[in-house]
Amino acid sequence: MTDVLTSRLEAILPNGRGVWVPMDHSASSFPEDGLLDSDKAVDAAIEGGADAIVMHKGPISHHFTRTSWGRFVCHASLSTIHGGNRSQDKVLVANPSEGLDRGAIAMSAQVNIGDPAEPEMIQRMARITTESHEKEIPVLGMFYPRGSNLSLDDSDSTSGVAHAARLAWELGCDVVKVPWTGCEESFGIVTSSVPIPVLVSGGPKGDDFGKVLGLVEKSINAGGSGVCMGRNVFSAVDPASRIRALRAIVHDGANAEEASRHLG
Repeated sequence: MTDVLTSRLEAILPNGRGVWVPMDHSASSFPEDGLLDSDKAVDAAIEGGADAIVMHKGPISHHFTRTSWGRFVCHASLSTIHGGNRSQDKVLVANPSEGLDRGAIAMSAQVNIGDPAEPEMIQRMARITTESHEKEIPVLGMFYPRGSNLSLDDSDSTSGVAHAARLAWELGCDVVKVPWTGCEESFGIVTSSVPIPVLVSGGPKGDDFGKVLGLVEKSINAGGSGVCMGRNVFSAVDPASRIRALRAIVHDGANAEEASRHLG
């Protein structure tokens, strides 16, 4: 690993841990609670101490110019809810060179394993990792086992999540985001399957953030490296306090009960 790549990874994953807030949702579906005022959402995430914010290229240009904050991750793949039977087919809309020019420090792309368009998404991810490698840019892979063609072995207690993480690493991703598997034991299989940081997603928006903190605590206990959590953060009344609670677990080793003291 080069010094430049190492430095960029350390900036967004200090000591190998990270609290990342993805805000790419409003490109796929809008209006989106919490993202109606993009400036307010980004300012709250920065205030709360997010290690990285994942956005599409247009908003990165706007917010980098506005804030000069240096830890934006450019999400390079996109589909919308209006795509019919191709609504989960993520196409490329950015490249690493453009991401850097717009103010990003890293790239991100998504693969939905089991989707009919999975082969094309794998090719697109490989293109991002190849071009990013040439420019010493870290890549986050968002990998979800969720498609209609998903073929799972009955013995796989991770329901395809370990394969998702492994595929991300095999394709050259430096960090991978995957869903929670349901328990520490199965998530431990996921994290032990790859030598790259594994960030757990936040799942659907819920009312009980205490349960979310419990999930995050378990993911860290199972070898996880942090979170890449969107709606459960930016849709809250006080997103900054939720980020501080997540940071307490991810960076400070607090348990969920201790972390909840950061909430309003």
